[in-house]
Amino acid sequence: MFKKVSDFLNGIPMTIVSGVFLLASLALLITKNFVELNISPFLDFAWVTIVISGFPLVYLAVSRLLFKRWVSSALLITVAMIASICVGEVFAAGEVAFIMALGSILEDKTVERAKKGLNSLIKLSPQTGRIICEENGKTVEKVVNIDEIESGMKLRVLAGETIPVDGKIIVGNTSIDQSIMTGESLPVDKSVGDEVFCGTMNLYGSVDIVATKVKENSSLQKMIKLLKEAENKKAPMQRIADKWATWLVPVAILIAFVTSIVTYFVIGNENNAALIRGVTILVVFCPCALVLSTPTSVMAGIGQATKYGVLIKSGEALENMGKVNCIAFDKTGTLTFGKLTVSNIISFGALSENELLRITASVESRSEHPLGKAIVEYAKQNNADLAEISDFEMVAGKGVCGTIYNKKYICGNKKFLQENGIELTNEHNETLENLRSEGKAVILVADEYGLIGAIGLSDTLRPTAKETVRKLKALGYEIVLLTGDHKTTAEYFAQQVGITNIKSELLPEDKVNAITELQKSGYNVCMIGDGVNDAPALKTANVGAAMSGIGSDITTEAASIALMSDDIEKLPYLCILAKATINTIKFNISLSMTINFIAILLSSFGLLTPITGAIVHNVGSVLVVLNAALMYARKFIKKAQKI
Repeated sequence: MFKKVSDFLNGIPMTIVSGVFLLASLALLITKNFVELNISPFLDFAWVTIVISGFPLVYLAVSRLLFKRWVSSALLITVAMIASICVGEVFAAGEVAFIMALGSILEDKTVERAKKGLNSLIKLSPQTGRIICEENGKTVEKVVNIDEIESGMKLRVLAGETIPVDGKIIVGNTSIDQSIMTGESLPVDKSVGDEVFCGTMNLYGSVDIVATKVKENSSLQKMIKLLKEAENKKAPMQRIADKWATWLVPVAILIAFVTSIVTYFVIGNENNAALIRGVTILVVFCPCALVLSTPTSVMAGIGQATKYGVLIKSGEALENMGKVNCIAFDKTGTLTFGKLTVSNIISFGALSENELLRITASVESRSEHPLGKAIVEYAKQNNADLAEISDFEMVAGKGVCGTIYNKKYICGNKKFLQENGIELTNEHNETLENLRSEGKAVILVADEYGLIGAIGLSDTLRPTAKETVRKLKALGYEIVLLTGDHKTTAEYFAQQVGITNIKSELLPEDKVNAITELQKSGYNVCMIGDGVNDAPALKTANVGAAMSGIGSDITTEAASIALMSDDIEKLPYLCILAKATINTIKFNISLSMTINFIAILLSSFGLLTPITGAIVHNVGSVLVVLNAALMYARKFIKKAQKI
């Protein structure tokens, strides 16, 4: 019951009411200096503030002390509030209670974190699978619940279906969209003996697999487990004042007690002078400005970032970003656009490049393969006049063939052409290897007589990628590439942008392990990614930043920072902003501690009363807030542009 009352009083509406009554009390206090008013202290408006803002403080202090054995800043403020009431300084008691309530709200606003990503990933988990079993002496297919599938069972996966468990292909050829697991922009051709992963998509062609890893041992379930573990490792941002409260409380009480005793023996206790000095020290010692130092600076930083299309989900994320010294990039959709396009049209005969493109696109026009679709789209964009085809045939995981004007054409991989009696010369193989060394996928094109050309397709590097990496290096960051792509592809794109630290062919758990190793080496890591496969790594890193424009909902939710404009060009700005936020926090803490120290000295000599002490205390809080607010208007974006 007490907690429900505390939560209700600690909300924004009641805190506003608390502030209104505190202002009324201040107006009454000022009026008393000019007009003689005989009003009982029990009728002071600040009593309402004490009840509304003071009750949650008392509840927090007592519950932490009794149940967690935790001496918090709330205990010091409670002591100061009660002491102020005892000497009749009701406004001072209300003021410290209200300032702390306001600080609590500001801080709560900076630590809200989205937790929908894990649920979204769970929804991707297949719920059923099609097993192949024997019934009444016949081989039948039966759709069963995913929990009924055991290791060693045979399953059939049709075109367009999600693979329900990890397994190995025993019958059939296909192409698998593994982007959920590896982030690869290209589908991967699979044949007998190749492994397939739970949660990946069978693009076309029916395949039979034997289950190797099921239930919690499957790749997708391991990814979900990694997300949960990483989420549990994230402790909420703890108040700086509470970290220091263990010694702040006894030190404050000791100084107040010693001051009262010394005052009593030196000048006596006329008009409660000794007690009032002790109470004043407790009031000015309250770490309100200290508590406000972090959340106000963080809120200003978050507001500044939002103006430039960077969504920072929590104060903890911004603080952690300010401590980052290593940035790890995924490749597909991050350094690149994540969309395939034709990059090379190579003719090995008399055909022109335009005619080779027209023939290839015509044959691929009925293909379901993403590479074929990319060629057709490119041809249409270049106004190619596609021809009608007949006798179309598609062989899953290998290629397609068809007839144009009574002439047969074959488009596919090297193995498919060889199966159709087409052999490659050394020149052809050299061209093929050159394209692959540049991280490109290749569609070979042949007619009845031999190889007539090749079409190279590539992901496209973002124009800002190289400059962004250069700026981050200039700012002193270690840059790492973590990708599920093949080593050759990874090295090619890494060379284009200037990254030398490369880790390729990584599954989600491998990316997590790579980040963990970096952290063990002393790095605070920021991971930049866009795919579902990046979600565990984003959670494991000290800071996760998602390419929100094209990134999946899961990735955006898993990340603590989202680049809403879908442009890594904002990363140098984000780094500069985060470090400036950390510096502002440190300055505000130093300022608040300095003001408190001076106020304690003045209180010890009787130069401040509980009322004037509360005002000085309030001024310190206002200065901290104003300094944080100034950061909102600073031109960090221009500084990033000049690097």
